[in-house]
Amino acid sequence: MSTSETATPADDLPVERKPFNWLPLMPWIYTIALFAIWEAAVRISGVPHTILPAPSRIFEAIVQYWGAIQRHSIQTLYTTSVGFLMAVAGGMALGLLIGWSRAIYAGLYPIMVGFNAIPKVAVVPVMVIWFGIGTIPAILTAFLIAFFPIVVNVATGLATIDPETEDVLRALGAKKMDIMLKVGIPRSMPYFFGSLKVAITLAFVGSVISETVAANSGLGYMMSAAQSQFNVPLVFAGLVMLAVEGIAMYALMAWVEKRTTGWAHRSTTMAG
Repeated sequence: MSTSETATPADDLPVERKPFNWLPLMPWIYTIALFAIWEAAVRISGVPHTILPAPSRIFEAIVQYWGAIQRHSIQTLYTTSVGFLMAVAGGMALGLLIGWSRAIYAGLYPIMVGFNAIPKVAVVPVMVIWFGIGTIPAILTAFLIAFFPIVVNVATGLATIDPETEDVLRALGAKKMDIMLKVGIPRSMPYFFGSLKVAITLAFVGSVISETVAANSGLGYMMSAAQSQFNVPLVFAGLVMLAVEGIAMYALMAWVEKRTTGWAHRSTTMAG
């Protein structure tokens, strides 16, 4: 029997091609569209670059001042990363402590809310008195502003353990430490890693605030100096570099969250 005689009807059907997945390209498409609209609006309206520079003028400033931009960007990334890591360690420890006891939660939480309500720019002069102008105030400001979201999310994860689950575990002979290690901490991990995405962006805000007020390096200092010289394209160049660093660190935290707590999120089928 020949090959043509053994062919099934399914072999003659055309192969269905999967549609092209545009989702990974959407951030780039939207970004390019934003800059294109921005460029066209500035050129058509004739706004001077001392008020709103066009993206082309901003990228020219990045090329022109690349050495200084690179140096200050590394400094800001350093202070932000150190402050953020301090916030992660301290926030995780204090969040576990607050979630461990209702008495500690009731006593410390209002104090933390009140402290978090204080604008951090008002704290920078105090830290300058204590530590002087430089890197340390920027690190501490990044730490203070990123600390609160981590504490709240970890404490919330521990405080939302189902009472029925806790009662069943106690009936089976589990101690409070066992419940914390076996149920509480794993339950708080999605909250913890989810808070990192918020905390890292706030850490950048803290670093730039301190660098603008009391520093001799960093993107905040560079933008403040450029503003005093009416070099608006360089100011926007600093903003672009902050956005790039922030997006990169946010993406890193999102990747860490997906790798560590992917089990806690719905599948793409359920989400669809």
